[in-house]
Amino acid sequence: MLWMRWELLLMASICWQRGYTDNHEATKSLGHVTVVVVGGTGDLARKYLWQGFFQLYADQVGKGHTFSFYGGALTPPEKGTPLLFGILKELACPPELSVERCALVKDQFLHLSKYHQLKTTEDYEKLNQQIKQQLGQEGMVEAGRLFYLSVPAFAYADIAEKINNTCRPPSDAWLRVVLEKPFGHDFYSAQALDKKLSGQLKEEEMYRIDHYLGKQVVSKILPFRKENKKLLDPIWNKHHIERIEIVLKETLDAKGRIQFYDQYGVIRDVIQNHLTEVMTLMLMNLPANLSNSKEILQNKLHFLASLQQVDHRNAVVGQYQAYNGEVQEELNKTKDYFSLTPTFAGVVVHVDNAQYEGIPIFMTSGKALDERVSYARVLFKSNVFCVQDPNNVQCKSKQIIFYMGHGTLQYPAILLSKNLFKPELVSSGDWKEVTEYKDVNVLGLPLSDYYIQSPVTPREAYCELISHVFFGRKDSFISAEGLLASWEFWTPLLEGLSRVFPRVYPGGTANGNLLNFQLQGHQVAFSHEAVVNVINRGAEDNFQVMQGKYRSSEMISAWAQELVDRLASDLLLAAEEAIREEGQFHLALSGGSSPVALLHALAVNLYTFPWRNTHIWQVDERCVPHTESGSNFRSIHDLLLQHIRIPYFNIHPMPVHLTQRLCVEEDGGPALYEKEIKKHVNGSSFHYILLGVGQDGHTASLFQDTSLENDEEHLVILTESPIKPHQRMSLTFTAINKARRVGVLIMGKSKHELISQLSRIKGESSKYPITKVQPKSGTLIWYIDYDALLG
Repeated sequence: MLWMRWELLLMASICWQRGYTDNHEATKSLGHVTVVVVGGTGDLARKYLWQGFFQLYADQVGKGHTFSFYGGALTPPEKGTPLLFGILKELACPPELSVERCALVKDQFLHLSKYHQLKTTEDYEKLNQQIKQQLGQEGMVEAGRLFYLSVPAFAYADIAEKINNTCRPPSDAWLRVVLEKPFGHDFYSAQALDKKLSGQLKEEEMYRIDHYLGKQVVSKILPFRKENKKLLDPIWNKHHIERIEIVLKETLDAKGRIQFYDQYGVIRDVIQNHLTEVMTLMLMNLPANLSNSKEILQNKLHFLASLQQVDHRNAVVGQYQAYNGEVQEELNKTKDYFSLTPTFAGVVVHVDNAQYEGIPIFMTSGKALDERVSYARVLFKSNVFCVQDPNNVQCKSKQIIFYMGHGTLQYPAILLSKNLFKPELVSSGDWKEVTEYKDVNVLGLPLSDYYIQSPVTPREAYCELISHVFFGRKDSFISAEGLLASWEFWTPLLEGLSRVFPRVYPGGTANGNLLNFQLQGHQVAFSHEAVVNVINRGAEDNFQVMQGKYRSSEMISAWAQELVDRLASDLLLAAEEAIREEGQFHLALSGGSSPVALLHALAVNLYTFPWRNTHIWQVDERCVPHTESGSNFRSIHDLLLQHIRIPYFNIHPMPVHLTQRLCVEEDGGPALYEKEIKKHVNGSSFHYILLGVGQDGHTASLFQDTSLENDEEHLVILTESPIKPHQRMSLTFTAINKARRVGVLIMGKSKHELISQLSRIKGESSKYPITKVQPKSGTLIWYIDYDALLG
């Protein structure tokens, strides 16, 4: 009787596949879908993809579509077929199916699956013929074809060309091609890859997969924000949020994946994609319609455009101790080879908009860490001071946690501390409120202090995303524009870190506090010194700040960082003195590269600087709009002004852009600036003017050929530069020499020859305009670093 029962089950299965319900009532045929997994016997396919397609089939059987499944690879059929069916036989039953029904569905899934060698164009042509032949023999209408490229990214373009030329379905059927990350390794390679792919496939046909977007918690970030909009809107801003943390920690190392990993590292592997996507969903403007993928994309792009640029000063990197040996072994490198690829990174990102300005976003990920966990946390400020009962719920941390899984909790969930508000259930059908608590803490609070929501039935991310591809849902995938916007943001940091030695850490719990990092202003640094000091200190450490004479004026010399710190300290003293005497400090800054390090030091280190009583002026400006990168004011803004609290009416940019024109003499820009100086600066005598010196001896925008005969009484003039942009606006020597203090900052070995030449000149020289800087009653100080001084 067993064989009869099995035969009946198999017949029922075939009925489901052909489109009949359990009641044998005809269901409208929705057409045939062909699924092709290219790389179908690889590691990703074995671990996740076939399970996802089996889940798709189990969900859709009997609902109108018919299916066929192909596993494609480079190996010939006699080797590939047993590999494929070895994978398929190990597939787990979906939890919603009974054991008996699962056996039936799985048998039919195996019956519908085939191996096909996919190596040459002819192989793809044969696949196309086989699909057509099956459709013709069984009288089926084609609904679409789904190709999943589970292969290295370098093969995408070639496979896309083969699909386009040989395997396209008829015009009334859809084509969907799924691409696995990585999509390039920086902005330029991603752009090149996109150009190649877009020549073969339409954007609506490409599904760039980021499996984090398939995680159940991540997919509910926008719905959670939407459902709780009225309660979140008042607190989802810089006035209430203290910080945001987005974390992906792994205990595994990179062993066995070094061939891939050493080309990419932790930022390219997970931060540029997974963590960036989570950040975007948390902070982008809420779309009016959560099912409108175009609106979601536009809001994502708008948010990515608002991120402040990051460089190596906004990040720390590390590398687990065994990594370099694994690289030498797997890549066949010599024992003296050292890889700079980071396996750990901590980055702090800021948003340049009114809603989130000033909120630090800590993004971190690493391998060989103490636990496997991933979450995103919004930590809110607390204005409650608890005098006697710190365990009272109102005294505890206020936070919302999007917990992706693993860690102490072990299941995906959205947690909201009870001292915020009781949230609406994110989705009444497939999510539930958790009311039974384990005896564990999550990020500082016991579970009983949270409202907790969790999926009713946990589903793997790939199962979710494969279902979305089948239904043509693009909102869970990466668009070309979104991909390039993300790479455009991260590429400068990656370039800046390319020569940075990562901190070596032992791995696991032995890391202790070695990888803790902190924010200092806008700069990121490890909180603790490394145990081992790899770099031997050189003789330069014996040099301290020196004082002497140069061209009959005071000179201060030191190594670059010490020199900048000393200049910043001197500026602070000058500011405090001026404010004591007059209530205000007027500082004029030159453009070019000279003040860059100083502006950074002022922004991140001198927290006590009296910015509220300081006026910032320009010594010179290029005749370009202030919004352009070549503008001196833009540089002052990006390096200093946006990081400090200074009244906007204390900022005085040079008026180079008037009546929609740049530095036109009839517009009277110099006269306007001179009038503003006379209005605010007592006796037109700046408290401090900071100058640099070009290799040709010019200072401010006063060059060797600048004619000043008729400008001796003017404070501001238009000048001509020998290099582009030629037109400039500058303070005159009359204005400079009226200053109470003038500092001249000269740094770098390239200035050594200039320093030597100037030291030989007595008095003024028309060849070197800097020699005309001679304050009448003020003080001139030369700040020269040892590289420039000693060569």
